[in-house]
Parts: sequence; C-alpha cells; structure tokens
Amino acid sequence: MAMYKLVVTTGNQAYAGTWDMVYVTLVGSEGQSKRTELNNIGFDFSRGKTRTYIVQNSCSLGKLLLLRVEKDPFLIFPEDKWYCSKIVVTTPEDDTTLFPCYKWISRGEPLELRGGRATRIFEDNHQLLLEHRKNEIQQRKAVYQWKFYYDGLPHGFDHDNEAHLLAECDLSESRSTDSFDEKLKGMFKSKENWTSFEAMELMFVSKKTPMTDYVMENWKEDSFFGYQFLNGVNPSVIKRCTKIPFNFPVTNWTVKSFLPRGSSLQREMEIGNIFICDYKILEGIATRVVDQQALYVASGFCLFYLNCDKELLPIAIQLTQMPSPNNPIFLPTDSDSDWLLAKMFIKNADCLEHQGVQHLLKTHILGEVFAMATHRNLPSAHPIYKMLIPHFRTTIRINRHVHDELLGAAGSLSISSLGTEGFLELMRKGLLELKYSALCLPENITARGLDTIPNFYYRDDGLKLWTVLHSFVTEMTKYHYLSDEEVADDTELQDWVKDIFIHGVFGNPLSGFPEVLQTIDGLITFVTVVIFTVSAQHAVVNNGQFHYHSWIPNGSLLLVEPPPKAKDKSSMESVLKALPSVGETAILTEATWKLSYKDDDVVTLGLNPDEQFDESVPRHILRDLENELLFLSGTITERNSTLQVPYNYLNPPYVENSITI
Repeated sequence: MAMYKLVVTTGNQAYAGTWDMVYVTLVGSEGQSKRTELNNIGFDFSRGKTRTYIVQNSCSLGKLLLLRVEKDPFLIFPEDKWYCSKIVVTTPEDDTTLFPCYKWISRGEPLELRGGRATRIFEDNHQLLLEHRKNEIQQRKAVYQWKFYYDGLPHGFDHDNEAHLLAECDLSESRSTDSFDEKLKGMFKSKENWTSFEAMELMFVSKKTPMTDYVMENWKEDSFFGYQFLNGVNPSVIKRCTKIPFNFPVTNWTVKSFLPRGSSLQREMEIGNIFICDYKILEGIATRVVDQQALYVASGFCLFYLNCDKELLPIAIQLTQMPSPNNPIFLPTDSDSDWLLAKMFIKNADCLEHQGVQHLLKTHILGEVFAMATHRNLPSAHPIYKMLIPHFRTTIRINRHVHDELLGAAGSLSISSLGTEGFLELMRKGLLELKYSALCLPENITARGLDTIPNFYYRDDGLKLWTVLHSFVTEMTKYHYLSDEEVADDTELQDWVKDIFIHGVFGNPLSGFPEVLQTIDGLITFVTVVIFTVSAQHAVVNNGQFHYHSWIPNGSLLLVEPPPKAKDKSSMESVLKALPSVGETAILTEATWKLSYKDDDVVTLGLNPDEQFDESVPRHILRDLENELLFLSGTITERNSTLQVPYNYLNPPYVENSITI
C-alpha cells in the first residue's frame, strides 16, 4: 500500500475556512488515486490553519503530476467557499511537491493544481501536463475578456464578467470609513466659498499629520514649490532646460535679478542650473463648463533655477503656450497675489497631468493591461507568471473603483477643471505620447537631464530600487532561460508580450513597446518595467496625495476663477475666490484621503506570502530580494533622519507589491 502525506493550509482571509467536504485525487505518470475525502477529527479547514492527511493507494502513482481538489456541500448548508493556500504532498518515495493554490474553491468546480516547479511549454514532456496547460489558458481567456471602455485608451477587464472573476484578483470590500471621512461627506453639498485659509484649516483638526502640517505652513514658499516638482507626487514632468522654447520669451533681462551677479541665463543653462516644466499636453482640451462659462486650465511653462544653496526656485511662469498681452510672464518680483495665483495655476496643471497621465494611465490602466495579458497567456507553471502574479493582487478589481469613483459620471474627477471628458482626452493624449523608454527609470532620468541635480530623492531611491528589482529579475530569468533562443521560442511568452502591445498601445510601433521578445536582456528589462510600474512607480504617484494635495491651495484639480491677465490687478481675496467651494474642497480632499487609505492586509514589496516556486534556487533568489530591500530601507531611513521633509515613497516597507488602491 502506497501512502501519500498531504499537508493542507487554509488561507488567513476572512471566511477562508469551510464546513464543506473536501476531496482530492492524486494524478501521477502511472495512474491516479481514488477520490478521497480529507477528514480528520474536528474542524478540518479553519481559517489560517494547517492540517495533515493521508491518502492511500494500492501502488505508487509514479511521478506526481497533478492534484485535483473538489468540494461538496455539508448536509444542506448553503455555499461555503474555501480559500486553499497550498497543499504539500510527500510521496512514498519521500519526494515532496508543493502545489500552490491561493484561490477560492466553490462547490461543483473541480480544480486541478500543478506542482510548484516552474516550466516553459517545451519542457513539459507529459501529455497530461500539456493538456492542463492548454485548458488553464482556455479557462482564463473565458474569464479575462478584453473590453473597450474609453475611446483611444487601453483595453481593460470586462467587468460584466465579474461574477466569474478568478479568486487571485479578489479584493476585500470592507474598506471602512472614519470620523474624518464622515466629516468631509457632511460638507459635500455646501456651496459656500472660503473666506479665509484659517477656516479651511479647521477641516483637518482630526486628521493632521506632520506632513500635512508642513504643507499648510510652507505652501506659499518658492523653495517648497520647487521641491515638490522633484519629490512630491509628480516628479515625472520637470527636465533640464538647455534652450528656452521660442514661445516662452524669457530673456536674460527677464530673470537677471534671480541669478548670481555677473552670470546670465545662457551661462546658467550651460552649467545645468535651469529646469523647465512644459504643460503643452493640456493645450486644446475642452474644460468643464460651469454656469455657461468654461473653466480655465494653464497649459504653459514654469522655469526653475537651482541656486547655490541647492534650492530649486521658480523664476518665471507663463500660463499658456503662446505669449500675448493677455498672457504675461509672471515673476517672483510681482505682487504676492499675482505670483501666488500664477503658481496655483501651474500646480493645477501639474495636478491634472499627474492624475490623468502619471497616476491613472501609466500605473492603473497599464497595470491592468499587464495583469490581463499575464492571466490570459501565461499558465501558472510559467516562470514569468510565478514572478509577476504577486504584483497583480487586486489590481483589476481596484480599477473597477477607478471607473466608478473617479471617472464615473458622479466621480471625483467630474468636478475637476477638465471634467470627466476632459480627463479622458488628457489620458488619450498621454497614451499617444507614451514611450516605453519613459517607463525604464534609468533611461527616463537621463533623457530628462536629471542625473546630477541634487536633493532628487525620487531619482536616488528609485534608481537603487530599480537596480535591486533588475538584479532579482536577472537572476530569476537566467535561471529559467539559458539562451536568447529559448526566449524567442517560448510561444506563451510571445503571446503575452504581443497582447500587451496590441491592447496596451494599440500596436503603435512609435511607442517603443516590444511586440516580440528575442533576447534574455530584453525580457529582463520588460519584466522589470512591469514590476517597477505596478509597485514602486504607483507608490510614488499615489501615496503622497493626501500629504500634498489634501491642502487644496497647494495643489487642486479645480480652480474656479481665471488667472490674472494683467499684473497688479489681483489681491489675496482673488486667491481665495479662485479656490473650489467648501463642498468641492471636501470632495477633492476626501478623494486624496481614499487614495491614500491602506487596508490592514497590505503586502509590501519583496514580501511574497504566496509560495509559487517549489525549487530551492528561486526560493533563495526571493530571500536575497527580501534582504536587499531590507538593506535599502535601512539606507533610506538613515538618510531621511537628516531631512526636514523625509522621503519615504520608495522606502520598501512603504511600497505595496501591487496596485491595491
């Protein structure tokens, strides 16, 4: 009699346990076992528990190939799903095989699990494994169906099919509210205007943090304004300026008083001390109409100077692309209210570009494309699937909330200066301009001329984190692929990257996205881009939103008055009038709060509680990744201890493994 020991682990999620009867069938190269109930004394499948069972067979089954799991009702009880984490089987020959599951199992839906060893399609030498591979992809494609949501934007998951969404995308719906959230919601309908900044501060009595306090105290300061373009929530627009644009007629005389004595604008550009933000992408987008009046969105420029104290200071602002008498160049020497309004409108433009392009398009929407293509084309045994699947936890389901709560008819973005339709147009323009190289952080930093600018913590931490992830992907990839030919011949891999190319950038060759992968190095870069985008880059553009933009004067998606068209015509009352109403402020602030809210079950970068790999080498590589991230965190924490404003958005314990919010 052959004895097989099964160690079964139930997940730790809420309601993961079950009273139902669970059956297994072992499938080997020499046959299969009888369908056997797993039944010990007591409650077998309780939440977070591991229990051991014995399955007997008249003879050895040979090489263990598959494990079939089924669940039948207990008496007349209603459906009682079970979340199975993993099953480890020890054979009579004393071989141990991990069968990763990490899925909810329902009645009447047999689930066949493969062992945890990663294989490419040409490595499977048994017909049962090839059939399992083929069937798994067919089943996934029936669930993960592409849907065209918005004209000109990447395709996404068909949420009409959500009832059948596989459990690896499951997301807790138990997001709770607190007194601050309820307080904001109670203000939503107020149409009153703000009469003072002090009145606005009262909103935050129950939710102040050191960072929100710092922003409220320093938002008017030029040095803090400049700092945010490097280390705030949108560090992806600013670039080094080597030539002033023809339509931004800043001359040496315009900014001479802000430069060192004896120097010039041309000299400072040659040294590398002049930087620029250009918001041309916003030009021509129809804005939201309120009371038959279109709102105003700046589409101009902001010029910065890096002074001898290594502070990045704004020195000239033009609010539209084309100069005119009604479009003056604002300077720090203008009246306090003129200069403050100019900065507020530039920050409004930056907030719109950040939310539409850098946050929603380049992380959420692209992240969903990456996840969809992975589910549709890579079976669970594929090494790239095993590497990537921890980074797609809840991404598809959280994007449903993006559609409903941000881009929906009553979503937060509907009250922005652009409105929902304007936001969609901005995202379409962002996709047309999107380049694959912009997602490769080292190339992005160099292309923008930002390799040496001081106090750029996004660059410093990001490049270190990129290096750690790139090294991890390199080790994993080179363990599973021994030559460029193996990459080129992997049909599942080629289907995966082509799906991303077609549904992500509509087959646009100018995007630079690969349509095929021919080399190990190309595969390593592509996988690194995917992981970095859905973990680190999302953390950068998402996690600081409450810190920087809950204080609406510092950065608002909505300004309700036009900017000054001539100098010395504004006042501080003009600044207050430009701000959203009390109700609109509450809606926008609540959005930043919800976008920064963390669930209790956060999985941070490098922590992989779901065991996907059964072999010792990949497990060792994963442990090395964890240690490298721990070391990097120590370095960042030590650096932050010397900073007045700590930068933690790329500190590994603050970076989620996937897009869950």
